[in-house]
Amino acid sequence: MRRSLTGSALIRLLDRLAGPDVRESGASTSDRLSQWFSWTDAISLSAALDGVPVAGASGTSSGKSASRAEEGECQRVRAALTKAIAEDSTFAAPQQTQTAADDAETDFSPYRQRYQARQQAIEAGVGALRGKLRSRLAARSPEMAKLAAVDVVMEQVLGTRERSLLSTVPKVLEKHFGRLRQDAESTETGAWLDIFRRDARDVLLAELDFRFQPVEGLLDALRMK
Repeated sequence: MRRSLTGSALIRLLDRLAGPDVRESGASTSDRLSQWFSWTDAISLSAALDGVPVAGASGTSSGKSASRAEEGECQRVRAALTKAIAEDSTFAAPQQTQTAADDAETDFSPYRQRYQARQQAIEAGVGALRGKLRSRLAARSPEMAKLAAVDVVMEQVLGTRERSLLSTVPKVLEKHFGRLRQDAESTETGAWLDIFRRDARDVLLAELDFRFQPVEGLLDALRMK
């Protein structure tokens, strides 16, 4: 019996593609998070929570228009990243039908390299956007400046762990690639490579959603009066 996961769309999708290889962790979420924070990280987080905001920080008179501008920029960045994934020829169905022999000789390496390149583009785009939102938040009010400082610490602590975990996604896709090819060889059915390309594209889009969660949180804070 497969367990039922209730995490993000990315986690559920990877669980489906990983097949029976994934083992459920016995540790709770809070226990796992406590292992990710060292004592120095805890001190940094406490300082951000209790620290005095940057001197001179005050509310802006054009808060609503500023938040609308930031929302527009976030939508543009997300749309551009989504379009780049959707139009990536590596994960699109081939214009000419490949033969079963061509599919059987297809190597995973180009897909790994392309997926990692897309991951880097997503990380760069989201990271720059997150920094801009924090700057806007810090200028809004002393309380918001404190929230921005907390987000800095959270990104420093969890960002390293996030990159480490997301770097394993291509390995999951590689195993999925191998299983699809093996099943196609044993059943003599085609179109397995198109199925893989579609699945890889879906994983990239789910990863984009996952990486945008902190951005959405900062936007929610900017929407507050």
